[in-house]
Amino acid sequence: MTGQVIWITGLSGAGKTTVAEQLALRIGELGLNPILLDGDVLRDLFRNTGVISETYNREARIKLALKYAHLCKTLSSQGFTVIIATISMYDEIYAWNRTNLPNYFKIYLKVPLKELRRRDPKKIYQRYDAGDLSDVAGLDLAVDEPLEPHVILDFETHPSLYDSPTNIVEYLMPKLEKE
Repeated sequence: MTGQVIWITGLSGAGKTTVAEQLALRIGELGLNPILLDGDVLRDLFRNTGVISETYNREARIKLALKYAHLCKTLSSQGFTVIIATISMYDEIYAWNRTNLPNYFKIYLKVPLKELRRRDPKKIYQRYDAGDLSDVAGLDLAVDEPLEPHVILDFETHPSLYDSPTNIVEYLMPKLEKE
């Protein structure tokens, strides 16, 4: 698993960060020291350092996701296992990652909008419905569903996996170890 990039994608509230954290713990138990990158944390970091603007339209999101991808490439080229949790659901990003990230492994957490609205940990869907927020990925901002992820964790077809992040990680580990 060294030098690998594990890219976890899905819409807001899908569980990307939770799964990434549990996966990092599990990989750490194997004696590796994974680097965990979270899209929310990276976005705040880049915003606070003036690297990005406050705009969240498609073009701005693609530019930001490419920054994430370059960071992942830099870290993985040094032998680190990088786990990144980010929406970044754009064909341009998928194509760049496939071309430029050796040992790239994409996981798609596919959760229906009804369930995302029920979870809504950051109140994004609630704020959108109230008219307080726009450019929400999957609502008024179109995203590209991954066509060729290594793993699709579909909430509707595998609901028992979503009972616990540990279930998801145990499901993922044999697939990651094959890569």
